Amino acid sequence: MTAGMERLGDPLVFPADPGEGRRARRAIRELAAKAIPEGTLLDDVELMGAEAIANAILHGSGLIRAAVSTDGRRLRVEVGDDGPAPGDLQGRRRVDHGRGLTVIDALADEWELDQTPRRTLLWFEVDTTADVTADAAR
Repeated sequence: MTAGMERLGDPLVFPADPGEGRRARRAIRELAAKAIPEGTLLDDVELMGAEAIANAILHGSGLIRAAVSTDGRRLRVEVGDDGPAPGDLQGRRRVDHGRGLTVIDALADEWELDQTPRRTLLWFEVDTTADVTADAAR
């Protein structure tokens, strides 16, 4: 968690199972809704969270952990696992086989993927004030 950020709710911990991934996606949306009103930005956060979780399920190992935090201006979502799946241990960085990282790159204000043999952490941040301004302009 970044300095100055307050965690929203308890961290989520779940096995790498697609059914649990759907539950985690909904939980990320519920936590993000504490800092973002219903609208496009909340939908975007849910989509980015779903893509990050899908990548962890597909390419990661061990339990998946997710956390949502805010400083009142920015919202940060972190999704981590215990590193590359056994078939991905040739020292390669995690490769996005679908659209996940492309979606996150397009929608997030900032994001990063940090991978070591023992840990993978994907985080993204969005400006929570942008959606309020956009909704007011409509």
